[in-house]
Amino acid sequence: MPQEPRTSRRRAPIAITVGVVAALVIAFFVFTGLYADVLWYDQLGYLPVLTTEWIARLVLFAIGFVAMAVPVWASIQLAYRTRPVYAKLNSQLDRYQEVFEPLRRLAMYGIPAVLGVFAGVSVSSRWELTLAWLNRTPFGTTDPQFGFDVGFYVFELPFYRSIVGFASAVVLLSVLLVIATNYLYGAIRVSGREVVISKSARVQIAVTAGIYLLLQAVSIWLDQYATVSETGSLITGAAYTDVNATIPGRGILAAIAAVVAVLFFITAVIGRWRLPLVGTALLIVSSLLIGSLYPWIVQRFQVDPSARSLEAPYIQRNIDLTRDAYDVADVEQIPFEAKTDAEPGALRADATTTASIRLMDPLVISPAFQQLEQFRQYYQFPEALDVDRYQIDGTTQDTVVAVRDVALSGLGDAETWFNSHLVYTHGYGLVAAAGNQRSVDGQPVFLQSGIPSTGSLGDFEPRVYFGETSPPYSIVGAPEGDPPVELDYPAGGGNEEQTQTTFAGDGGPKLDNVFTKLVYALKFQSEQIFLSDQVSTDSQILYDREPIERVQKVAPYLTLDSDTYPSVVDGRIVWIVDGYTLTDQFPYSNKVSMSDAIADSEGLAPALAFDEINYIRNSVKATVDAYDGTVTLYAWDDEDPILQTWQKIFPTTIKPMSEMSGELMSHVRYPADLFKVQRAVLGRYHVTDASAFYSREDAWTTPKDPTAPAASTLLQPPYYLTMQMPGQDVPAYSLYSTFIPEARGDQSRNVLRGYLAADADAGSTDGERSDGYGKLRLLTLPEDDSVPGPGQVQAQFNGDPTVSQSLNLLAQGQSDVINGNLLTVPVGGGLLYVQPVYVKSTGNTSYPLLQKVLVAFGDQIAFQDTLDLALDVLFGGDSGADAGDNEVEPGTEPTPPEGEPTTPTTPTTPNDEVQALLNQASQALKNKQAALAEGDWAAYGAADAQLAEIIAKLLQATSTEGTSTEAPATEAPTAE
Repeated sequence: MPQEPRTSRRRAPIAITVGVVAALVIAFFVFTGLYADVLWYDQLGYLPVLTTEWIARLVLFAIGFVAMAVPVWASIQLAYRTRPVYAKLNSQLDRYQEVFEPLRRLAMYGIPAVLGVFAGVSVSSRWELTLAWLNRTPFGTTDPQFGFDVGFYVFELPFYRSIVGFASAVVLLSVLLVIATNYLYGAIRVSGREVVISKSARVQIAVTAGIYLLLQAVSIWLDQYATVSETGSLITGAAYTDVNATIPGRGILAAIAAVVAVLFFITAVIGRWRLPLVGTALLIVSSLLIGSLYPWIVQRFQVDPSARSLEAPYIQRNIDLTRDAYDVADVEQIPFEAKTDAEPGALRADATTTASIRLMDPLVISPAFQQLEQFRQYYQFPEALDVDRYQIDGTTQDTVVAVRDVALSGLGDAETWFNSHLVYTHGYGLVAAAGNQRSVDGQPVFLQSGIPSTGSLGDFEPRVYFGETSPPYSIVGAPEGDPPVELDYPAGGGNEEQTQTTFAGDGGPKLDNVFTKLVYALKFQSEQIFLSDQVSTDSQILYDREPIERVQKVAPYLTLDSDTYPSVVDGRIVWIVDGYTLTDQFPYSNKVSMSDAIADSEGLAPALAFDEINYIRNSVKATVDAYDGTVTLYAWDDEDPILQTWQKIFPTTIKPMSEMSGELMSHVRYPADLFKVQRAVLGRYHVTDASAFYSREDAWTTPKDPTAPAASTLLQPPYYLTMQMPGQDVPAYSLYSTFIPEARGDQSRNVLRGYLAADADAGSTDGERSDGYGKLRLLTLPEDDSVPGPGQVQAQFNGDPTVSQSLNLLAQGQSDVINGNLLTVPVGGGLLYVQPVYVKSTGNTSYPLLQKVLVAFGDQIAFQDTLDLALDVLFGGDSGADAGDNEVEPGTEPTPPEGEPTTPTTPTTPNDEVQALLNQASQALKNKQAALAEGDWAAYGAADAQLAEIIAKLLQATSTEGTSTEAPATEAPTAE
């Protein structure tokens, strides 16, 4: 027994030593992570972003810690030091004191410290809010209710409310701990129905409670201003009941709370609790009567019976400020009487638009890129390709593009550490296909392809060290003269050998000393980084390589577009990323869930830190160099007050738009996510009259994707096309979407009501955006028009007997028929629908081949091998335009996909002359029926005669078709 104390004394230093060593190890791991961040940001040139955030967090943590710990500690100390010395305690409290007394000192310092840590962490997380408040920029627009600048609601009000909320939490915790301390030491005693409170406890509790109620008075007062950004049952913003009941009521409640606080201060002096308790009860009753019951009475008995007239001024505020906040106030609404009759030569005035219609669907043809351009198993293409445009031989060419990135999973057994991180370090080349062309057998027509990369895009650095699927980390670089170990590109045919390379840029932190190697060995949990003889003082480590991730780290205040796309710019492959500044505090602007708005059949939106918004600007265009990872931020909307605020915080990180090269300008585009949010808003806010808006008599919605499975509820995505909208002098690269009536219950009409297009072409002048960029044009179709929507057109395609028969023949054997994107193009005075149809063998190595094109105009459809032929058939034998895709040689059958039988699979369809006559006969029959319904016998006779003449031509054409061998079915007819 006597030896146990000595054993314990011997173990104590060991335990302390182990604890200190463990703490040092943990601290070292934390330090290595922080140091790695410093190296990463410093190499990229954005170290001020990291240090500003760290300093802000540390300062706010200290403020939060002190602001919580000191008042709590002082309250506990004051309660303890003023405790009654000879208080009579019951036996239970005596036992509590006996247990607590040995821990008293620890508790009195430990509890405030723990609460301070939690408070410090909470406050430090609001560093963006705090810095934005310190550097706030006025919007220059005032709200219509209180007359404050919008910046007050965006930057100031959230900051003030957060301070009041934090202070309220501090005071509430303090008063609770004061009560507990006073009760434990007998300053508060409960004797039957009587509560006895010592004078010192009374003063402290009353003063603390008074401070708490003063804070609540301030909070209620600030809540008045929050009504202009709160979402009600009708609109976002203060409506009639809010203005006439809720806002005045909150002002009254704030005054009552302040009076009750004064009563608590009086109690601290006079020692009577009746007045503050009565006042508190009055405050609770008032909050129920003034804060809840009175607004309900006003709404129910005054507003609801006359809502349309009483709410009209507030609805108009909501309409005007919503359109301002989403930057759709200047949308040009164009009444559009869409033609539905396909007349010969109708597309002559839209020849350029027709020639640019994209047939290569970027969501379908990725397997073709993989089979034709992947070359090795350690390369890959994304499942969804991107679209871009290039100037080729003086003409703008819409393209489908993708980067050939490295795929370590394709190495199989060769996926060793050495190969994964030292050899296979980068992808190679950008592959581009013409969007509006096809080869003879339906393959894409590549404008840039192959290894080494060749094509029409000129000379550029093809190596892709920073891509969407780059390895987690790669170690590159070597001393001058050392043989290269990185695989540049594989061997070609003949006796060629694979080519090796050594990274020559500045793309990551240098591993130039033992400590840095150790830091990254710990970060990536790989001892090979520290031990490998290939890692030298000239080595660099590349990581965090995904373009969106890199931009997000250097610009944490931005919300980034869900899609980035590669372009060849000034001899480099760069990733272009769109950045948005957002808020949900813009007064009277309708709130939208951004993740819901941007979700469609192209993909669901990622989880967003800032989801519910009511203001958005595409304020930044960012680029990431695919070779060395350089991130460049350009101020695209330098008039945005939120961006101006962040430019004050990070003054050296954002370059002006004037520094953008003309070639970069030619590839930036109107971003899809912004457009999706705007179309979600314009579905209702295209209506600018308050009465019509209240009735929702003309509400629209985006149609479901007609090519998706029947059970899918995903929306049709917007599409990029080069086209000429009404109101434009020349065609421009554009982004468009359509609208159909909003469903009422189970009733939904899939007819077109609107067509929205944004001019997505920024021009090609150095540092100068084209005047038309971002212009929104909304074609509004009349209510009595019956232009079919995408769903109706897809149903027509699927239900047409000729088309169904042809598709069934195409699908015979081991083949699948894939419908491509259904495009809607405003040409010929109406709306033309175009859908490419692909055939894909079910074999593992097959890929889709473009075999047919479906077109529709009004209720007339055509189905041919090429768009050129289909348009000629649809428009009475001659569309008047050349679609430019007529690559199928007359009389030549397309090459079947791998695994299909070699017998022809193209179905027999009516020749072009017969199809054109059938379309004319259909129209003549409609004219005849319309004349009969109107009693116009002259028109009836003319239509009947025209129909008879067409039938005679049909009989002649069909009688000669079976014996004629001169003209194949795919030959375009000659216009009469």
